[in-house]
Amino acid sequence: MSAEGASRLPAAAMVAAARDALVGRQRDIEVVAAALAAGRSVLLEGPPGTGKTTLLRALAEGAGVGLVLVEGNAELSPGRLVGHHDPSRVLSEGYRDETFVPGPLLEAMSSGALLYVEELNRVPEETLNVLLGVLSERRTQVPRFGEVVAAPTFRLVAAMNPFDAVGTGRITPALYDRTCRVAVGYQSEEEERSIVARMAPGPPDLVEVAVRAVRMSRDHPDLRVGSSVRGAIDVVAVAGELAGLRAGSDQVGVDAALTALSGRVTVREGVGRSAEEVVTEIWAAASAPPPAGDPPGKANGPARPPQPAAARTEAGLRP
Repeated sequence: MSAEGASRLPAAAMVAAARDALVGRQRDIEVVAAALAAGRSVLLEGPPGTGKTTLLRALAEGAGVGLVLVEGNAELSPGRLVGHHDPSRVLSEGYRDETFVPGPLLEAMSSGALLYVEELNRVPEETLNVLLGVLSERRTQVPRFGEVVAAPTFRLVAAMNPFDAVGTGRITPALYDRTCRVAVGYQSEEEERSIVARMAPGPPDLVEVAVRAVRMSRDHPDLRVGSSVRGAIDVVAVAGELAGLRAGSDQVGVDAALTALSGRVTVREGVGRSAEEVVTEIWAAASAPPPAGDPPGKANGPARPPQPAAARTEAGLRP
């Protein structure tokens, strides 16, 4: 987006708000806030479950502007993005400004909000061309309605998962040329444990194993797609409820993992194994104590002090 006509957003206030909302991500917070403050649009590339939406909500709140969310998919036509005239009112009143129903793009442009388009690489090409025009000129021409000029604080932020090739299209160089790209990866193991403990408080031992399991899923040779930290959050939440129904059961952890993770992972073609089999294997490896003599951080993760048998059983882990 051209910086001409754009108003500066308060970078320091955005950073302060995002620090309160997110665990870690200091670099990502600062560079995205700096790009938005400089009047630029931003393309966030990274896997799902890495806090992109949370980051944008916090930055918008810190800047004192709205956040308009748009789900990118093949059904997002230019009319749905820009807006349309209400057909029933047009029949009785004709084409008037009052019959026009603004879409999310015009809503964000008029109010000076951040327009957040998720899954940008699923958006049809003709809709992307509308966004390109707005990025270049900060205005768009709407048939039978007129020209709409973006308010000074309007910015476009788009997100996409570059590793998802199903139902996606190629982003043109013209769009990359008009945005600042920020690659967003998974957080550290310590940060993910903090996220899970915040979102789904549970036994520390269970939180640790759940986080280790989702991290192992991302590198498992039989999986094309692993789980985000959301999977670990759900494992802990489901295990907490199961533990109340199955006092003393040692199947709580694995059943919670199967429930929370089997739908989040994608098995590679030709492997000949089910997601349930792979998740069961991962959970067993994640919950097993590190082999004797392994240095901290090797194999299944950092060494940890032995847990009482009762505590491990409560968490649904191997005694």
